[in-house]
Amino acid sequence: MSKLEVLYEDNHLIAVCKKAGDIVQGDKTEDKPLVEFVKDYIKTKYNKPGDVFLGVIHRLDRPVGGVVIFARTSKALARMNEKFRDKDVQKTYWAIVENTPPADEDTLVHYMKKNEIKNKSRAYEHEVKDSKKAVLDYKLMGRSKNYFYVVVKPQTGRHHQIRVQLSTIGCPIKGDVKYGGHRTNKDGSIHLFGKSLEFEHPVTKEPIVIHARPPKEDPLWGEMFHLLGN
Repeated sequence: MSKLEVLYEDNHLIAVCKKAGDIVQGDKTEDKPLVEFVKDYIKTKYNKPGDVFLGVIHRLDRPVGGVVIFARTSKALARMNEKFRDKDVQKTYWAIVENTPPADEDTLVHYMKKNEIKNKSRAYEHEVKDSKKAVLDYKLMGRSKNYFYVVVKPQTGRHHQIRVQLSTIGCPIKGDVKYGGHRTNKDGSIHLFGKSLEFEHPVTKEPIVIHARPPKEDPLWGEMFHLLGN
């Protein structure tokens, strides 16, 4: 893993920019997860003996980069979990899709069902057994020669939600062959990025906005950043 990019840090929270390909928590691959790299950073920076407490609040899919926030205290973890559960955290994503969206901006409502065995979800127009409602807002912001730049604000947090809902309207994310993309990206990433998180600090109650920058060495992300900035 390359050098950890810390975006925000205080006594209660720490936010980093996850690189595409990193895993947030350990899984069957046994690759070292992001949470352990952040623990190492805290242990070294503050010369902490013994185990470092770090609570995982939310996750991004392995091929997705962007803002990930962790809790440094159990109080912050409980309160941030509640904020995510109550939808008191505004999440903004950037996506680069293969086709023109059917409208310049829209709210998508689907009912999603996860296949645990295939680790894949499917969206339905109407409620089906064991499905969960999924809602997101999107806005088309521009285009390159072959792709389209979309800002997405999910209102719910379902498994692979943005990937599935965009694919369902005929706009698979670049590189996301799992959900209809034409070809993989060389590095295994997909062109979906967790751009920002906005919320009220769980302890100080101050408004917090955390931004991440997508990898500038990627010309498509570079062009989208030039178009939109922060």
